[in-house]
Formats: sequence, C-alpha cells, structure tokens
Amino acid sequence: MQQDDQELHTNAEMPDWRHDAHVLEEHLQHAYVLGCKVLGQGHVATYIPELARADAYAFGLAAQRTDGTMVCCGDVDTRFSVQSVGKVMSLAMALKIFGTEEVFSHVLMEPSGDSFSSIIKLDTKSDLPFNPLINAGAIQVVSLLANHVEFSDILKFARRMCQDEDIELNEPVYRSEALTGDRNRAIAYLLKSKGVLMAEPDLTLDLYFKLCSMNVTAKSLATLGLVLANDGQNPMTGEHIISPRHARAINSIMFTCGMYDGSGEFGVKVGIPAKSGVGGGIACSVKGRMGIGVYGPALDEKGNSVGGLASLEYLSHALHLHVFDYHPYIIDE
Repeated sequence: MQQDDQELHTNAEMPDWRHDAHVLEEHLQHAYVLGCKVLGQGHVATYIPELARADAYAFGLAAQRTDGTMVCCGDVDTRFSVQSVGKVMSLAMALKIFGTEEVFSHVLMEPSGDSFSSIIKLDTKSDLPFNPLINAGAIQVVSLLANHVEFSDILKFARRMCQDEDIELNEPVYRSEALTGDRNRAIAYLLKSKGVLMAEPDLTLDLYFKLCSMNVTAKSLATLGLVLANDGQNPMTGEHIISPRHARAINSIMFTCGMYDGSGEFGVKVGIPAKSGVGGGIACSVKGRMGIGVYGPALDEKGNSVGGLASLEYLSHALHLHVFDYHPYIIDE
C-alpha cells in the first residue's frame, strides 16, 4: 500500500472529531506544534511599516465547530490587523446590499495568478479586476460600498460576522497604510481612468485602508469561517447574516483565489476555502463542519502565514477536510 493510501486508511479509523471535541483538540495541538516548527522560515511584512512590529514567532490556531465549541492553541486572543481577510467581509456586505449580479458586473471571478498587488493584467488584459480578493478587486468592491455606507457600518458588519464586539480600527496601522499606500492609490486611479471605479478614489481608499486595519483575533476568524461554512448563518445565535447563495459564492472565490498566487497549490494540498492576510491571519471555511482561524505573522514569499500553511495541511489530511476528500464518516452513516 502506498504511503498516502496508508495515511488515509489510518486516519479513517480514528475517532470522529465531529462528536468528540477532545479528538479535535489533540489534532489542533499537533498542528500547532508543526506550525511553530516552521515559523523561522518566514518573515513579517514590512511594506506597511506598522506590520513590521509584529512578533514573527507569535502563532495561534482556533477551530469552532457548528455546535459552538471553540478549540484553541497558542496566541488566539492576540489582536492583529485583518488586512486582506477583510476583503471577505467587504465582499459579503456588497453581495448583501447589491446582490450577486450587480457585484459581479463590476469585478470578475477569475484567479489572477499574479501577486495580490499586481496591476499587470488590469492594465493589459481587462478593464475589470480579476476577482474581489486581490487588491484591485477589493478596491473596486469598496468603491461600490463607498457611496452607500460608512466605516462604522462595515465595522458593525464585521463584528456580526466574527461575533466579536471588540473589533476596532487599529489607528497606527491605518495611518501606516494611508502613508505608504501609493500602489493602492495607483490601482484606484487606474480603475478610475478606465471608467469603472464607482466612487471617488480618495473616498474609496480611505474606506479600504480602514477595512484592512480592523483588529481581529484567530478566534474572530474561526467564527467568520464558521458562518461561511454554515451557509451564512451563525449557528450559535441563529442569525442569518448573509444568504446561502452569497456564502456559496464567497466560499467558491476563497477556494480559487483566497491564498494569493499560492491558491492553486493550497487547493491541492489543503483543499479548504480560505482567505489569508499579510497581518498573519487566515480564515478557513470547512463546509457544514467548522471554521478555522490562524494567526501567524511570519509569512512566505507570497504573503501567507508559514505556520498556518503547515498546520492547515496537517489538519486537512488528518481530519479529511479537503473538499474533494474521502469522507469515511459520511459513507459509514
């Protein structure tokens, strides 16, 4: 029997983590140890000066099941700026306000294959950004919102999606973003020059910088992932935050575009809809089962948490979380 097949057979005989939180906790602890071992291979983001202050050896994992059980390891209560994970929230809010057809008439649904801040294809191949999870696409989505909502509305929406009333604007990060965000300004003005930006660049960018500067925790992101995994409903409160159709669209785009230009490799190795941010966060949506939140500011060259990648790959294999995986519990039932 090949090694991969042996691993699958062994894991299939393990106790069902869905019904035993201790099983999930054991796997999460092992994933945490694996993640900690590779932190030295990454580096904190420095292009936003305030992010360079992060501790490269900070690391935390949180998983929340549909019954509300939260299992945690490490620095899960540390506040950090949401950065690109916030693009999931702005997309969710835009879909809720404007609907699927309107939103995706202003931004495409395709992986770009380029760096998250690249403008090459926007300038040469398409007047519209390739997807809502790269900078150009997120700025375009925020421009849709900018004439209709204020930052306080986005903040309230983020608190609902994460079930975290302590989410606030990180003022130092916001100021740092605003001072150094020339590439994002270039993107906004390029979109304006093409006649597709839906609000003035300065208004759009201010809202975008604030969106990226909201302070969250690994626990916050686990709940965000759980809401998306549960068809847009918070299973603890029963609140339908977004529709199942919108949750499906967001999960699909997270799967194909959520891990920057490492999304394809992540899709093969991990196979979970996820969105990362250069603040070190990753939010993962495991359909119908749980959300996973990561905090690990040591990043690889593509901007993804190195500890998070190692931990999530282990959890995907150990717990059969890949969307195309063999699910022995479902078959046995």
